[in-house]
Amino acid sequence: MNKVILMGRLARDPDVRYSQNGDSPMAIARYTLAVDRRFSRGSGSNQEQSADFISCVAFGKSGEFAEKYLHKGTKIAVTGRIQTGSYTNKDGQKVYTTDVVVEDQEFAESKNANGGNGGGASYSNAGPAPEAIDDGFMNIAEGIDDEMPFGS
Repeated sequence: MNKVILMGRLARDPDVRYSQNGDSPMAIARYTLAVDRRFSRGSGSNQEQSADFISCVAFGKSGEFAEKYLHKGTKIAVTGRIQTGSYTNKDGQKVYTTDVVVEDQEFAESKNANGGNGGGASYSNAGPAPEAIDDGFMNIAEGIDDEMPFGS
């Protein structure tokens, strides 16, 4: 089985081109996904963070979606398959390629997550609504702590 699931941020805006298929050109979007890689050094539990830069290619409607909605820094989840290939460059050397052919792609965070209140999850309650303050966190009304689905 050849199945890949990745989550990361676009390292740059997608490069979108259209094939010359007669009456209906097809979108081909190429982008690089920066995927976090955590590892520990030595025997300690200190983790350093690095990233792998994975080449992805999306065809057709997926390519059009990438062109319209995806931009550098956007966090997305991708499912697809690995495809390898090779070509001979202008210097006569054989170059090997590995790409993820995108079958599905979706946003992995809300539109406001980078520059605002975070959005995403909600918690409804019969009590008064929390009020937003300037630091990006919300005040919780007195007495509501016991009703929260997680402890402090």
